[in-house]
Amino acid sequence: MLLEYQPPLWPYLDILYQDEQLVVLNKPSGLLSVPGKAQEHFDSLQYRVQRVWPQATVVHRLDMATSGVMVMALTKAAQRELNRQFQQRLTAKRYIALVQGQPQANIGSIELPLICDWPNRPKQKVCFEHGKPSLTHFRVLQRYSEYSRLELEPVTGRSHQLRVHMQAIGHPILGDKFYATTNTPTAPRLQLHAAELMLWHPVSGARLQFAAVCPF
Repeated sequence: MLLEYQPPLWPYLDILYQDEQLVVLNKPSGLLSVPGKAQEHFDSLQYRVQRVWPQATVVHRLDMATSGVMVMALTKAAQRELNRQFQQRLTAKRYIALVQGQPQANIGSIELPLICDWPNRPKQKVCFEHGKPSLTHFRVLQRYSEYSRLELEPVTGRSHQLRVHMQAIGHPILGDKFYATTNTPTAPRLQLHAAELMLWHPVSGARLQFAAVCPF
């Protein structure tokens, strides 16, 4: 349940790229990707984009608390092609995160199956019996006294994957209201940002790479 939903109003739309087939945006933290069920949760990136391009459709999502690069399709053909790319893992995503503590290794991979934690939804959890395969690569960019800056690359795209994977190895993301521990340093927002997205243009087939500067 979303309590006191107050999405940021500026910038209302941060457009990184747009052509006849797609539009790429920098979603702010605190804004839903798509409208919620309640009337007070109607404001979302999808709603804002559709005020300009009524035909726009969502092909992937970011958590409300996560900021960064999102793409939307502007034609049915582009929607089908971009859906195929995300489903077949032909896209590449790179996130920046601030996490609690110091990972032992500078680079590594986390391969833990995930499933919805139904009594506590929308939280997810690790489940070796029923969970879906999930893989995340990480690289330490900088180490501080109480936390570290990481580059995260999800191979799969499970809900809350990066957040649960980092918690599972003992390094929850700062500002995470669902998965942080009492020892996690506080932060004004979830310190997770979708910094880069690579995909293939749905018509020309050209390789496209988009980036949004990390705000923390």
